[in-house]
Amino acid sequence: MSGKKKVLQIVFFLAVMLLTFYALFSGRDLGEIARAVGRMSPVYLIPAVLLAVFFVCAEGIMIWYLLNSMPGKKNRVWRCIQYSFIGFFYSGITPSATGGQPVQLYYMNKDGNRISDSTVVLMTVAVVYKFVLVVMGAGILIFWHRPLVAELRHYFPLFILGLMLNVILVVLILGVMIFPGIIRKIALFFERLLIRMHILKFSEKRVEKMEGFIGNYQKAVGWLGKHKRKLAVVAVLTFLQRCSVFVLTYMVYLGFGQTGSGALKVILLQASVYIAVDMLPLPGAQGITELMYQAVFAHVFAGAYLIPSMLVSRGINFYFLLLLSLAVVLVNRFVFDRRMASGC
Repeated sequence: MSGKKKVLQIVFFLAVMLLTFYALFSGRDLGEIARAVGRMSPVYLIPAVLLAVFFVCAEGIMIWYLLNSMPGKKNRVWRCIQYSFIGFFYSGITPSATGGQPVQLYYMNKDGNRISDSTVVLMTVAVVYKFVLVVMGAGILIFWHRPLVAELRHYFPLFILGLMLNVILVVLILGVMIFPGIIRKIALFFERLLIRMHILKFSEKRVEKMEGFIGNYQKAVGWLGKHKRKLAVVAVLTFLQRCSVFVLTYMVYLGFGQTGSGALKVILLQASVYIAVDMLPLPGAQGITELMYQAVFAHVFAGAYLIPSMLVSRGINFYFLLLLSLAVVLVNRFVFDRRMASGC
């Protein structure tokens, strides 16, 4: 990614963040909000923070589990957790979370992992992640339909849109993984098209590299197809990972001493918000997440605690993790990368 593009993405991210904060705090008593946030019980704050950290670490564990199941280089679990934090940071600052996987792939390849293996592992984690989200969303829609419509109100169509976008993405990714021959045909078609347009020159070496990559990719996908138990393990871990973010909001609910709503209601409402905004083209789904949270949880948190609960919940599961991930990115960029460059 060029330096100019990085700067534009960061500027866009900061602009959205500032507009979000302005919309949240405009006309409100900041002192009252600060005092309410200060009343959050540390007994529940600590578990909430641990659940957020688990959310990112769980992806790293899944990457480690799948990557080490393949023949070749063996990876340390801590290094794979770093891949996850790096991915979280770049996904958080790019629209539709598109920037994470390319950077993860870069570091995985730099550490000696084959690109074909790394690509399949990341795609497997992504498709299982989306698949679990789709199953959870469909379950909420079918078995909790009436309360869902009543609680989401005018945001219900957004929930349906978010669910449908995730369904489409799962189908597309599965299609690529199950029918890798499509990749070869599409790649060769565009390669020939660019040659005819005189944008590229014919190169046997480029074609050989392309064929070699696709061949290794097919082998890796085939290997995963023979290890369905490992995919089942990843699905279970993903379900727990998903639930950790939703339970986090219930910890915040308890931390503010709120009563009247059960754990299931709070968890399902948070899951609904997450599903609705997951695929929207905004960095970190900023703005719309906060607006929807205020509308959906207005009858769950007492008036004085609605904004503070959102600040704590969103602050932990996004901004705190983003800062923690930034620290991992900086350590890799200025410590590990330079150490490797110097041959130490």
